[in-house]
Amino acid sequence: MRSWICSGLVLLLFGSAFAAEPPPDYSRGQKMLDAYFRRRVREIEENCLKDIGTKQDWERQRPELRRQFLDMIGLWPLPPRTDLKATVTGTIDAGSFTVEKLHFQSKPGLYVTGNLYVPKNAKALPAILYVCGHGNIVKDGVSYGSKVFYQHHPTWFAQNGYVCLILDTLELGEIPGEHHGTSRIGEWWWQSMGYTPAGVECWNAMRALDYLETRPEVDPKRMAVTGRSGGGATSWWLAAADDRPQCIIPVAGIADLHSHLIEGELNPYKKGGVIAGHCDCMYMVNTYQWDFPLVAALCAPRPLMLGNSDVDSIFPVGGYRRLAEKVRKVYDLYGAGEKFTVLETAGPHKDTPELRLGAFRWLNHWLKHDNGPVVETVREPFTPQQLKVLKEIPPDARNKRIQNTFITKAKVDIPADPEAIKKWWPKQREEWMKVLKEQVFRGWPKNPPPLNVRLASDITKDGLRLRAYDFVSEEDVELRLWVETAVDAEEPRHLTLECVGEKQLSDELAVLGPAFAEAFPGARLPEQDKSQLRERAKRLKWRDTAFAMLAPRGIGPTAWASDGSKDDVLARRRFALIGQTLDGQRVWDVLRALVVLRQQDQFKKSELKLLGRQTMAGIAVHTAVFESDIQRLEFEALRLLGASQPIFLNILRSLSVENVYALVLPEEIELAIPFKEMETRPMSAEFRRFGQMIVFPSFGKREIRIHVVDD
Repeated sequence: MRSWICSGLVLLLFGSAFAAEPPPDYSRGQKMLDAYFRRRVREIEENCLKDIGTKQDWERQRPELRRQFLDMIGLWPLPPRTDLKATVTGTIDAGSFTVEKLHFQSKPGLYVTGNLYVPKNAKALPAILYVCGHGNIVKDGVSYGSKVFYQHHPTWFAQNGYVCLILDTLELGEIPGEHHGTSRIGEWWWQSMGYTPAGVECWNAMRALDYLETRPEVDPKRMAVTGRSGGGATSWWLAAADDRPQCIIPVAGIADLHSHLIEGELNPYKKGGVIAGHCDCMYMVNTYQWDFPLVAALCAPRPLMLGNSDVDSIFPVGGYRRLAEKVRKVYDLYGAGEKFTVLETAGPHKDTPELRLGAFRWLNHWLKHDNGPVVETVREPFTPQQLKVLKEIPPDARNKRIQNTFITKAKVDIPADPEAIKKWWPKQREEWMKVLKEQVFRGWPKNPPPLNVRLASDITKDGLRLRAYDFVSEEDVELRLWVETAVDAEEPRHLTLECVGEKQLSDELAVLGPAFAEAFPGARLPEQDKSQLRERAKRLKWRDTAFAMLAPRGIGPTAWASDGSKDDVLARRRFALIGQTLDGQRVWDVLRALVVLRQQDQFKKSELKLLGRQTMAGIAVHTAVFESDIQRLEFEALRLLGASQPIFLNILRSLSVENVYALVLPEEIELAIPFKEMETRPMSAEFRRFGQMIVFPSFGKREIRIHVVDD
């Protein structure tokens, strides 16, 4: 239970009075969070395409923008195009066309199931890649894939002179994978790895084009992509990543950042935009802080129709209209305004005839130069059993946990010779620092606002003095820093800053008690043994130490939700969509707090120690990488692996835990790790174990020794 709660209520029940614990009050933190996201989204919106004034401007920037896009979906550099091992497992004769049931491997063990609809006697026909949305068919516990749900699309194409390959999605295919790592199952390490299932869907679609190019029935210069909802998003990903689709029709698959993160016109999700209604396949890892018009602009000048309904609650009107305005300007630079259109029809988020017919007309015009009337034909649908590709899941299939291996973690080859290490280390350190600045903490403010430090409270009790300082970490994020000293301490020799989580903050409030309530507005400070205060004051005086405490954003007075709640999950997902993580911004908060402390005259000469426990230990480690003024680091209950490890954007693609510790050498470091953590979790090969001691590689400087303690 969080300590930051409203005043208690007294209830009477069966004649007995007792104090009921009121629910936490998150209004202050939620107001701060909303203001923060509104400002950040506005800044990203304003930067989107603002420096593109000519066709030459766009074409000069386009290659780097494509590289950034591929990087943000986990496809940079592009994986090797391994053998597809395409296999047809059966064929259906449907009169005027056939349906081939096939699978291929976009990467070894990553199976893609689909159906290929081919007109009879086809030769060099235009081809459509239809990428499915979230419409799986499951009967008696057997998944038949989304290709069954959307089969009326490829049927029409085959009846009207197109070859069509329709693909199952990763999650809703015959071999179910996972789209909901952060939105549902708490695999926040996806953000640390820079992983998104959007990258898998895009790569599967790119390899599907590779397959279509091998078919004699297909004209490879007349290939198109379309799909709706999740398939609309995949259509955008493919067209932005690959120039081969010569006609592009994403339906209900995109909106601008404002709609995703701020309330939309029809948004049923009243906090945080329509992202609450989407799984992770709808999003890139937004390292470079893009707005979505940049994705759409990468399609120019190829024919592009954006389809959407006008009362679609998860792809709202304003979101795609604002996007279209910006994209149209890029098409106009090419003199290709006629190649971009928005098809807006009446209705909700649904596969309507109006959207289908509009898409068919657009494809006929650009791929067949046919502007004649279009009608939908009706035929009896195939049964799920008829369209099923696999009799059983292949034993080497990796779909279910492809997130573990889709992005390859960088390997660091450490020279064996000590002299070689000395030469190797400076360059390696520089490379790692560049990664941290450009890939991991890119979301930190480029021009931070003034700290605006204010002394909010100054209380003395039982020999202990507590001062509270308010300061601005970044715009719309105001935090409080508390400093404890003995009453007569002038310039303490030592200064310890602890970045605290909810538990550590609650423990501290229990020690301080009601006498210091003024410094913690809105918090409940229970009665305490006053001897603890006197003992605390004596220790600080004897050790000539000041103790400072910071609750980074989202903790204590700025908390906006309880850990693991829906609102907490939503906030963490929103951070990734503006190129940040919550923990990454908390490192920034600690760095700013250190500046505040150094600005106070009594602490300018103090030896600085940084303290962290559990998840906050990881926050402290990464703070020390960027602050050379820290003379000593101390961590307790540090988790090298597991749920309490902090989440930093993209970091696991380039660095390991051991690498980060190397970056803070040679500062003095004390760490205590619970013994059970070491016993129950696999240790990296870069560690060496000696009884109760873990020794890190020294990188030619000094070893960090971690004392393993019993829980």
